[in-house]
Amino acid sequence: MIGPTLGRYFFRRYAAITAWNFIGVAALVYVVTFTEITGRAGDLEGFSASWALGLAALQLPIIMQQAVPFIGLVAAMATLISLNRKYELVIARAAGISAWQFLTPIALGAFVFGLLTVLVLNPIAAKSFSSAQELEATVRGARTSSNAESERWLKQRTDQGETVIGADAALAGGTELVRPVFFIIRDGRITERLDAAAAFLREGHWELVDVVRRRGSSAPERLESAEVTTNLRPEFVGQELTDPEAVSIFALPRMIDTAHSFGLRANAFSMQLHSLITLPPLLIAMTLIAATVSMRFTRMGQSATVILGGVLAGFLLYVISVLVRAFGDAGFVPPPVAAWTPVMVAMFFGVTFLLFREDG
Repeated sequence: MIGPTLGRYFFRRYAAITAWNFIGVAALVYVVTFTEITGRAGDLEGFSASWALGLAALQLPIIMQQAVPFIGLVAAMATLISLNRKYELVIARAAGISAWQFLTPIALGAFVFGLLTVLVLNPIAAKSFSSAQELEATVRGARTSSNAESERWLKQRTDQGETVIGADAALAGGTELVRPVFFIIRDGRITERLDAAAAFLREGHWELVDVVRRRGSSAPERLESAEVTTNLRPEFVGQELTDPEAVSIFALPRMIDTAHSFGLRANAFSMQLHSLITLPPLLIAMTLIAATVSMRFTRMGQSATVILGGVLAGFLLYVISVLVRAFGDAGFVPPPVAAWTPVMVAMFFGVTFLLFREDG
């Protein structure tokens, strides 16, 4: 059985390699994000280098959260390859320590990494994502992280007709919309379009700021402010327009309950919640996948093939996870099933492979 000293050593090696990988990927992502923001918003009024640097910093946590499974995979592979190269795994095997025993502290490190991501990084990412949307609004027309495909829409009905509302983001619990678009429909026809820099939900109406109004074939009319009658509540608007990734794991259960109280489906929020819950087990599955391609003793020149095999396996797991998540968001598959299926498949694959290699 592996001793506590050796177990702590393997755990520290994994933790150190994971930390350096995380820092390196974060630095690379920050530079790429800053460059992308500068290229897209550099010619807009109000742009400055400090604004781009701040926006890139606010977007960094949400991107790093999405990269955590790959960081965990690469860190596990790098740890095992490093131990192999220094003959430490060979010595451990010669001492009668099985693969299950020296993989335990590495798997424990992966689980702790997942917990830290869920409990620490996720709330920071959710808060910074909302702050990034607010900061984007300070530069008119800047679209560095949102596009037409990411816009969310809702419809309201009042005595004056129907209004279709879309926005890049909903802030402050659904009481503030960033770059909203209002389509006012009367008698089955769109009679008016209002594009605003921001909209605020007041008692019984929307207050629009910096508005461009279009009516029929008339020339666009610019207004400092405008009002649109509404009977919507902030909780409902927040449910319909809030991106699930902008909600921390601690607030997701409340969002799901609120959606159900309005008779709405909360598949996207439920899928996000279960995806975060399954992240620590997913990192353990990534560790098992890394073990399947990194356990064999390697000589110089063989690491490229090993790394490629592990990366391909991780990429396949990622594609399957994204595909199943799409089914969960759409309601075709229950969110718990959609979140846990890729994790269990990957874990069973890794365990089966290691059982075959270690125990025949």
